[in-house]
Amino acid sequence: MRRTIRFLLENSLFLILGAVAALIWANVDHESYEHLVHAEIVSNPYIGVEEHAEAAGAAESATKGAVDEAKEAAGGEMTEEKPAKDHDGGKVITLHFLINDILMALFFAIAGKEVWEATLPGGPLSNPKTAATPLIATFGGMAGPALVFVLGAAMVGQFSDLAHGWAIPCATDIAFSYMVARLVFGAGHPAIPFLLLLAIADDALGLVILAVFYPQGEISFLWLSLAIVAVIMGLVMRRARVKSFWPYLLGPGVISWVGFAMGGLHPALGLLPIIPTLPHAHVDTGLFDWSAMEEDDTLSQFEHWWKNPVELILGAFGLLNAGVVMSSVGTPTYLVLMGLLVGKPLGIWLFGMLAAKGLKFGLPKGMNSKDLFVVGCAGGIGFTVALFVASVAFKKDLHVLDAAKMGALMSFGAAIVTLIAGKVCGVVKVAGADNGKGH
Repeated sequence: MRRTIRFLLENSLFLILGAVAALIWANVDHESYEHLVHAEIVSNPYIGVEEHAEAAGAAESATKGAVDEAKEAAGGEMTEEKPAKDHDGGKVITLHFLINDILMALFFAIAGKEVWEATLPGGPLSNPKTAATPLIATFGGMAGPALVFVLGAAMVGQFSDLAHGWAIPCATDIAFSYMVARLVFGAGHPAIPFLLLLAIADDALGLVILAVFYPQGEISFLWLSLAIVAVIMGLVMRRARVKSFWPYLLGPGVISWVGFAMGGLHPALGLLPIIPTLPHAHVDTGLFDWSAMEEDDTLSQFEHWWKNPVELILGAFGLLNAGVVMSSVGTPTYLVLMGLLVGKPLGIWLFGMLAAKGLKFGLPKGMNSKDLFVVGCAGGIGFTVALFVASVAFKKDLHVLDAAKMGALMSFGAAIVTLIAGKVCGVVKVAGADNGKGH
């Protein structure tokens, strides 16, 4: 049992199990699934107003849908009833809010930690020349899917309704893309660190996109100034040689989170400002080098302590966000899929070749243009972050939201595309030491 749990944790399989359970549950008994998602945990006079309104919208939409069906069956003579429970004006923390807005902040904090360390001396982002090609390819891997999504929405005449979801197919799920690429390339192929660098840069840009293009309300710079206060507090604590990560998390971390939540930015990003303030090594030993967890610096301790709990949080995230009925498949589904399965590999390949050949930055030794295309195919697995962006982009339109989520879930088809592309492109598998995993 212990080995099984360890295997599930190390391969991010709790996330898949949660998503599969959500799909089955939502299609067997959708009403009870919705009750789970919007279950009220605790009343709070300051937090959760928006989340509660979302729950109210879900309940009202579900009730309206049932009434409409009944009207149609009865010849349109029924009168609409109000939802059984009125949430207007309520202020609560729901299970969905707890996972998506509070606990997922720890997931994004670990992602932010990888981005920050990658910029340190010795890190893959510290050398502009070696990082140039994968970074430029990353821009292509985001521009391509966004362009495919927006053009597709315009072509089907739904631009105004769907264009807001342009960022959904821009995401790359590091853990699953890495797992699939490892099957195709082997652990020793130079395409593996190239993909990891591309994915972590994708994470960084994704965080910026969430903050800039998907605010959760009216931006309040007064509230957001709390994040600056939190950073100053963290720096003072570091200067005072505070070694444990808990004071940083419970002090500046909470203050920064509240600033984001009340200031209009998504609170799941609220821990990012304090990450650089935690005492850390000044040399990066390599992207996703888990042996670095043996280091006793505060930032490494933070990641080491939270890595497994975050995998469980991701399982809960999958359970509460992937529950869509199969009949939800629609235009947003196909746009997300086209963005990830077509726009992502083409964007990565075109921009990567522009950087390698046109700008003369080159590809890593042992990697060719065909390998680059296969890397782009592996990057087409959106899943985790794509689900998250969808829940932010279309939270006010549940029908579009479910269809877009279905596209994020079906992006696992990129795994099959990658395996086929690897065979067609004649990728040579290279064995080697496997010193890292995505999150």
